[in-house]
Amino acid sequence: MQLTYKGKTKDVYKLEDGNTLLVFKDDMTGKDGEFDPGANTVGLSIDGAGIAGLLMSVYYFELLNKKGYLTHYISSEENRMTVKPVTMFGGGLEVICRYKAMGSFIRRYGDYIKEGTPLDALVEMTLKNDKANDPLINKDALEALGILQHGEYEKIKLLMQNICNEIKNDLLKKGMELCDIKLEFSKDKQGNLMLIDEVSGGNMRVIKNGVVVSPLELSRLVVC
Repeated sequence: MQLTYKGKTKDVYKLEDGNTLLVFKDDMTGKDGEFDPGANTVGLSIDGAGIAGLLMSVYYFELLNKKGYLTHYISSEENRMTVKPVTMFGGGLEVICRYKAMGSFIRRYGDYIKEGTPLDALVEMTLKNDKANDPLINKDALEALGILQHGEYEKIKLLMQNICNEIKNDLLKKGMELCDIKLEFSKDKQGNLMLIDEVSGGNMRVIKNGVVVSPLELSRLVVC
């Protein structure tokens, strides 16, 4: 297999059969030892974080597949996940869905809104670019740059909201509240939108009894 991308929390390999292998690492995004799902730098490393992220991702990929959503998931073993090849949007497009004003949203707009204020599944998109600090980008710019075709922004936004509501409702059944989540989408060989990357505690902020749940604890509560 061939290493094609060395990421912050996962390494990506191309397999001989054309599929892709994701190797989950124990590194987590954040700053100064504090976890932050919206950060674009590695802030800490915790033993077991990679396996926890994998197990939770498998749980949600399988749940979403059963509900008719397309994902890139094929199989998993240990800290490795085999996935379908995809066609990326540019260098990668990250989509955030917010149910509460927290994290980077407050850092940007704290003069206008209080932390914890409910948001109605507000969607933001950022370009996956560490050097540029994952810049926010709007619909017009995405189309002008040729990253999205006309009409794709609205399709991704609706798909994101529908998928996030599935995750939100599942967490609610387990006594937890989803505050925000960052996911990635791409296209399959037929041009269909598909959920990719991971769906884990490392890319969402969840509250239980008024306290933010750590990624490892969240995986335990969801999977077990």
